[in-house]
Amino acid sequence: MKKKFNFNKHDYRIAVIGMGYVGLPLTLEFKKRNFDIIGFDINKQRVKELNRSIDTTKEVSSKIFKNSKKIKFTNNQKDLRFCNFFIIAVPTPINKKNKPDLFYLNKASDIVGKILKKKDIVVYESTVYPGATEENCVPILEKKSGLTFNKDFFCGYSPERINPGDKKKTIEKIVKITSGSTPKSSYIIDQVYKKIISAGTFRASSLKVAEAAKVIENTQRDLNIALINEFSIIFDHLKIDTNEILEAAGTKWNFLPFKPGLVGGHCVSVDPYYLTHKAQSLGYKPKVILAGRKINDGMGNYLAKKLEKKIIKKLGKKKYKILVLGLAFKENCSDVRNSKVVDIINYLKKKGHKVDIFDPLINNKIAKNYFNISSINYPKFNSYDASIIAVKHNKFKDMGLLKIKKFCKKDYLIFDLKNLFNIRNNELNF
Repeated sequence: MKKKFNFNKHDYRIAVIGMGYVGLPLTLEFKKRNFDIIGFDINKQRVKELNRSIDTTKEVSSKIFKNSKKIKFTNNQKDLRFCNFFIIAVPTPINKKNKPDLFYLNKASDIVGKILKKKDIVVYESTVYPGATEENCVPILEKKSGLTFNKDFFCGYSPERINPGDKKKTIEKIVKITSGSTPKSSYIIDQVYKKIISAGTFRASSLKVAEAAKVIENTQRDLNIALINEFSIIFDHLKIDTNEILEAAGTKWNFLPFKPGLVGGHCVSVDPYYLTHKAQSLGYKPKVILAGRKINDGMGNYLAKKLEKKIIKKLGKKKYKILVLGLAFKENCSDVRNSKVVDIINYLKKKGHKVDIFDPLINNKIAKNYFNISSINYPKFNSYDASIIAVKHNKFKDMGLLKIKKFCKKDYLIFDLKNLFNIRNNELNF
C-alpha cells in the first residue's frame, strides 16, 4: 500500500532561477495559478526589462505580462532566503570540444546552496546527462549549505520541454515528467507541477530516469533528421527532388514526417553530446549517435559549397553579393544559439563573397554578441546576385517570393532551403 502525503500549495514559496526561454514562462504560469513566486536572474539588465514587462526573447508578449498578476523579478540573492522550493532552469551548453559546460548549472547550485534551509526542495529543469543532478549538483548544495541530502533537503528533476517560437504547444499543454529523490519529495514535486500543467504529469521512478528521458527525446529527433539529411545528399547526387520523394514515402502509414534541414538550437544539437559524454566516461563509445551528429554538424558547409557551385555555374563570375534571409536556429523564433545558418555565412565570406544577413526577429546587437557578424535593417532592391531563404519565418512568407525577387539583380538565383514557397523543378529549391 502506497503511503499518502498531504499537500497544500500555500506551503511552498517558489523561486525560479534563470529567466530565459524556460524559466520565464514557467514563472508566469505559476503566478497565474496563485503560487507565491519570484523570478531570479543574475543578469541585471534582464531583470530590469522583466520588471518593465519587456521580454527580449519575444516568447512572452506584453499582453501576457499585462494580464498576469505582478511578479517580483530580482537579481538579489537575499530575496531567495524566504523561498523553500527552488526550480533551476539555466542553460547547459557545450564547449568547443562538444563537452558539457556546467558553468551555469554549478553557479545556480552555488547560489541556492548558500541560502538552503532544512526541508527545502531543489528541482532541476536544465538538460543534463543521467546522474548529473546527484553526482554534480547535490555535492555543491551540500558543501554550500552544510546540510545533508535526503535528510535535511531534497532534490528533483523535471526536464523542460519548451519549444521556442511555438505559440500552440505552450508550457501548460505539454506533459511534464517529474521525479524526486525520496517518495515524499517526488509526490510534492509532482503535485506542484500538476497545479500548472493541464496536459498532466508523468512521475518517473528516479532522477536518473527523468534525466535520461530528456536527453534521449532530442537525441532521437537529431538522428531522424540526420537520416533525412543523408537521404538528401544521396538524392542530390542522383539529381532527384528530396521533397517529392518524402511526399511519396509519406503516403505509408508508419513513415515518419521528418524533413532535411540545419540542426541548431539549445536542445537537439546539444543534448546528444551530454549522453555521449556520459557513455564515454563509462568506457563505451557511441557510434550511431555521433555519426548522426557528424552529418548534422556538417550540413551548413555542405549546403554552402553546393550554393556556391550553382551560383558560379549560372552566373559565371567568381565573387557575388548574397542576401541571407534568416539567422535564428528555427522558424518564428528569435533564438540564435548554435544556429547553423552561420556556417553558410562564414563559408561564403571566407570565399570572398559579400554577404548581407536579414532576420526581422533578431537585432544587430544579438548577431554581434553571438557570432561577431552584422545584420542589416532591411535589404535594398536590385542589389543581390543570389538570395538564400535559410529560415522558414512567417514574416518571410508574408513578404512573398515576388518581393524577395525584387531584392535581386536582373540575373539572379534564389535558394529556398526550407521549401517555404513549395517551388519545384527549377533552381529555386533544393
